Amino acid sequence: MSHPRWDTLLINATLATFAGEAPYGLIEHGAIAMHHGRIAWLGRMDELPGEPASLADAIRSLDGALVTPGLIDCHTHLVFGGDRAHEFDLRLNGASYEEIARAGGGIASSVTATRAASEEQLLAQSLPRARALLADGVTTLEIKSGYGLDLDSERRMLRVARRIGRELGIGVRTSFLGLHALPPEYKDRRDDYVALACDEMLPALAAEGLVDAVDAFCEGIGFSREETRRVFERAKQLGLPVKLHAEQLSDLDGAALVAEYGGLSADHLEHLGDNGIRAMAAAGTVAVLLPGAFYALRETKLPPIERLREHAVPIAIATDCNPGTSPLLSLRLAAGMACTLFRLTPEEALRGVTVHAARALGLRDRGTLAVGQRADLAVWQAKQPAELCYWIGGQLLRGLWIGGESVPA
Repeated sequence: MSHPRWDTLLINATLATFAGEAPYGLIEHGAIAMHHGRIAWLGRMDELPGEPASLADAIRSLDGALVTPGLIDCHTHLVFGGDRAHEFDLRLNGASYEEIARAGGGIASSVTATRAASEEQLLAQSLPRARALLADGVTTLEIKSGYGLDLDSERRMLRVARRIGRELGIGVRTSFLGLHALPPEYKDRRDDYVALACDEMLPALAAEGLVDAVDAFCEGIGFSREETRRVFERAKQLGLPVKLHAEQLSDLDGAALVAEYGGLSADHLEHLGDNGIRAMAAAGTVAVLLPGAFYALRETKLPPIERLREHAVPIAIATDCNPGTSPLLSLRLAAGMACTLFRLTPEEALRGVTVHAARALGLRDRGTLAVGQRADLAVWQAKQPAELCYWIGGQLLRGLWIGGESVPA
């Protein structure tokens, strides 16, 4: 043989590669080989360079089942203490968000619970959420800090994020979200907290290898463009990419700001205007849409989908898994919600949880099925890609490989 014997060969598959010109990058009657953690070959069965038994150590026939890249959840707040189910109950019994916040609820309650939890307690609470995403076909996810809002608590969150990756074998990218909310002890010292986050917390956590990117919440109830620029400048000094919660509740032109810094993504975007769209298109910044938060908050203003299409801004979809506004544990459901609520096509939504989600994390080695890519792939109890958005709930995942290793999900 002119090539090494492959580790694993999957045959009789329907491949949705999300590469090439065909819809979904579809290859019928396909096969895909994995070797040393990478995709070594893929194509039609009749193009295999020999009999399957002569090509690989392990061979599995999939009887026509659908194979996609492993899904990528590019925006989560998965590590946190406690939950806010009681606030959900209160809101549906007539309490306003402001009333709940004045009583110590909202983000402040998650900060209190997260600060009170040890690293082991945070890990124990967060692992089931990560396992739920894994069981839904997710092979890479992003995890933000932002419920600690002091150095020790932010460090604890980010350490837990790294441990989740090691324990489950899943890819984890971390984002420092120190500018998420103003902690209660700094309620009258706003500038001091921004300085703490930018000048002490971020450099210390980056030096410990705990930060892959820097995020902020640029909003009237969050942080201003000027405050966001301060943390972006520090990120630039540290060689870290940036992303931003932008235009969720109003248009502060945060998307244009993150694009100015060559940002990976601008996320939420219900109130995104043309200036931000043009800036994102020019910079290659990904639009990350979060239908779980739109649904949970009963929002009515849709993101400007048609304008994003017109300007060829890549669109990603994520769960925004968090305790307050998107307690969503299924990325496949998020993709389906993006179709139903935002009118994306199934192909757009599925590209949004594969190739464009990878781009939103600055990852070029996954998100498509192609030779040389990391062998992250999902096998589904489905024959056609649209089924992944069509079915509401249920267990569709049949098999999962991360880095070429079969992973129980």
